[in-house]
Amino acid sequence: MSDTAMEPGQGGAAPLPASYDMSEVGDWIALLKPRVMSLVVFSGLVGMLVAPGAGAMHPVLAATAILCIAVASGAAGAINMWYDRDIDAVMRRTAKRPIPDGRIAPGAALGFGITLAVASVTVMWMATNVAAAVVLALSIAFYVFVYTMWLKRRTPQNIVIGGAAGAFPPVIGWAAVTGDVTMVPLILFAIIFFWTPPHFWSLALWAHDDYARAGVPMLPVTNGAKETRRQIVIYAALLLPIGLLPWAVGFAGPAYAAVAAVLGGGFLLRAIFVLRDQQDEDGRSLTRDAPARACFRFSLYYLFILFAALAVDRLVLGS
Repeated sequence: MSDTAMEPGQGGAAPLPASYDMSEVGDWIALLKPRVMSLVVFSGLVGMLVAPGAGAMHPVLAATAILCIAVASGAAGAINMWYDRDIDAVMRRTAKRPIPDGRIAPGAALGFGITLAVASVTVMWMATNVAAAVVLALSIAFYVFVYTMWLKRRTPQNIVIGGAAGAFPPVIGWAAVTGDVTMVPLILFAIIFFWTPPHFWSLALWAHDDYARAGVPMLPVTNGAKETRRQIVIYAALLLPIGLLPWAVGFAGPAYAAVAAVLGGGFLLRAIFVLRDQQDEDGRSLTRDAPARACFRFSLYYLFILFAALAVDRLVLGS
């Protein structure tokens, strides 16, 4: 792009200032953790779609509620990046994030996150109801204060307890429609809660050196790879029956149950492959953690397909 501004009378629109860089927009978007946001938005949408009375909700209000969930997720991500900028700088996986790479000032990122957080909760309250706004605020606070600031740097159980933050979206979506929280959204919460440890620990196995370098007490760093593999199997085994709970309580039909059983069994099988990975005496993988990488990828498919199956079962099959 030319640094010379267009002279008056030359015709056409004036070019953007030379200092303007579209990459700056990308940096602000990166602060929102868009890949995490996509899963948050999807699970929140499903919680809304399967809630009683969802069809009676005005489409504009429904879209506003989903937007609030997305913005709240981004706000929590931005504040997380502000707080974790020191450890992000020494981890290969995160060193190029906007704050440690010097592209966005820490104070600006914090202000951005706080502004989005307040705006998302306020708009949710005005567009839907108090219950949805309260649960939304609780999800932000839990991720920022409980997981990011308290647990992440102090205990290997950080992702177990802190994982609750990522389990709130279907509860928020449900509350936005109904104004309350009943057993079904809590079951959806439980599915994501028990899904999070095997999902994240599969990643942590092959990102072990990064976490060790940053001093983050993830389970593979504190308890070793062997114990992490064992815990992945335990949580995958627990997730199998929990994934069937919507059918067991009569909220979903046999089509959902079949999908949940296949997905749960597949997840457990991949967790067993992680446990049986070729290892050295210290439990480190001799295959560059290929089974753990495969388990991590499958875990993403698991949650998307499971929640999609629930929505189809309720909305299309009429269970």
